Amino acid sequence: MNKKFIIGIDLGGTNLKVALLDLDYKIKDKEVLSTRSFMEKGQLILGILHSINRFIKYNHLSKAEILGVGLGLPGPIDAKSGIVHFFPNIPGWKEVRLRDILRKKLGLPVFLDNDAKLMTLAEHKLGAAKGFQNVLCMTLGTGIGGGLIINGRIYRGFNNAAGEIGHLGINENGLDCNCGASGCLEAYVGNQRVMAETRKAFKRKITPEELSLLAAKHNRMAIDIWRKTGSHLGFALAGVVNLLNLDAIVIGGGMAKAGEVLFTNINSALKRQAMSVQAKRVKILKAKLANHAGLIGAAIMVKEGL
Repeated sequence: MNKKFIIGIDLGGTNLKVALLDLDYKIKDKEVLSTRSFMEKGQLILGILHSINRFIKYNHLSKAEILGVGLGLPGPIDAKSGIVHFFPNIPGWKEVRLRDILRKKLGLPVFLDNDAKLMTLAEHKLGAAKGFQNVLCMTLGTGIGGGLIINGRIYRGFNNAAGEIGHLGINENGLDCNCGASGCLEAYVGNQRVMAETRKAFKRKITPEELSLLAAKHNRMAIDIWRKTGSHLGFALAGVVNLLNLDAIVIGGGMAKAGEVLFTNINSALKRQAMSVQAKRVKILKAKLANHAGLIGAAIMVKEGL
């Protein structure tokens, strides 16, 4: 019997990651493309199709050996009907029946869901959230995504759109957000906002990685930016902890690489703001699966037929 594989795709506001995984969720081949190379919806769909077909061809596979294709996408997704409602940080997408489009073009089973929900699936099954029953998993990147585990199972909400922690309001008269609202957490701690503050402080463009290195070298301005970011996150997360009585919060994504300076301030702000009973037990954990979480989550979704 031929061995089966899964193609996992993780689309972010910055990068498009595509991987070939086996049924043990081991990555056999991978490529990373810039999302900005595909500025229009049609171009991005063609880019996804090209990557999938390339993986099949260059790994000498037949379509019969592909169990399915799983996609993690950066916005509200109806996982049951396969519809992309919209992407806050990628223009031109509104009520797109992406699953049907890809199924028709590929002749393969296709599953899709919000990228942070897939990161949540992966971290709960194989990563930092394993063994916890009530968990919020967050991705800190271009956008701020989230997924919830309630009583040991992923929680999707009334129409599969739960978990949008990045669009939790933290300031009634706050900054405009790309989702169309104002005062959202993402408007204060998303990559774009942090980088804008960095340019203002340093008078030049600095990447999040460089900002983290500067903070590790005790640069006062870098430490202050991460401290402020951590405080905003901790303040918002305190409300979630009060509401849901979580036992763990798992944080991943590019900005989580800032490490201790960020996590210490998240933890202190949360403990300061949350009610003592709920705050006492909750653990703030760094994601274990790093950049592979979304791809592994996509494979889990396909294998388990979610």
